[in-house]
Amino acid sequence: MKKILFIMTCFIVQDISAQVNRFVYQVTMKPDAENKSDVKTENAYLDISKEKSQFYSENRIKRDSIMQAMFQSGGARNFNREQMEGLRSNIDYSIEKDKASQKVVYKNRIGRDVYSYEEDRPINWKILSETMKIGDYKVQKAETDFAGRKWTAWFTTDLPYQDGPYKFSGLPGLIVKIEDDKGEYSFDLMKNYKIAELPDLTNRFGNAMKVKRTDYVKQQEKFKKDPVSFMTQQNSGGGGGGMRIGAPSPPQSRGGGGQNGDFRKRMEERMKEEVKKNSNPIELN
Repeated sequence: MKKILFIMTCFIVQDISAQVNRFVYQVTMKPDAENKSDVKTENAYLDISKEKSQFYSENRIKRDSIMQAMFQSGGARNFNREQMEGLRSNIDYSIEKDKASQKVVYKNRIGRDVYSYEEDRPINWKILSETMKIGDYKVQKAETDFAGRKWTAWFTTDLPYQDGPYKFSGLPGLIVKIEDDKGEYSFDLMKNYKIAELPDLTNRFGNAMKVKRTDYVKQQEKFKKDPVSFMTQQNSGGGGGGMRIGAPSPPQSRGGGGQNGDFRKRMEERMKEEVKKNSNPIELN
């Protein structure tokens, strides 16, 4: 009898401490504008607490946890390149929504610096009468135009949350599925469960420089145009001590032949290829 009471107490304590609901979405993307047949699929977490929610890549968290464990147990000697390649993510950003203030904060890395901005564009929904069932949930249709794409969402009132993946929220229920009209980006709810607390993403994504969204976009465009010069400029600025919008780009030839020149060339080719593979972003405007 005592054993049964102990087990029941453990379950009650676990239920009380598990104040965060984790919703796992399958994210399907076509990030390469020149190769729409290259479809990327991975999972992302939407963690919802009483105060806020966080949306971020499952692979990113797993990758960072493995790297941290490797360095603690021997550093480079334990580096497993194949394992790390399998956890590469196309979702480099994290998004935090504050319930009280209704602020949506986007955080991402450009080059070596991490930036964050507060979303300044409201999402205006048109709720339609059409309903259907997705999995166990009765869902209703809604539409919106946001950041250059037309989106169709299906939300449910079966769950007590007015939230959704990415920056999407504000419907009278949780978004179970949302997809753009070109079929290039979609988010589909796969499962949900409880976790003890919200993960601290600061340690994983780093401290961010707070900027305006328009300034973030300017930095992003500068990086896409010439990623190597952009990162060289970051280095010359002491590793990222503030915004450098409007600053002149460094000369293309910075000296250093031989191995240094070869390394720069390989890095430049790799970074340009990465930019090309991400030439169809989720936000077109």
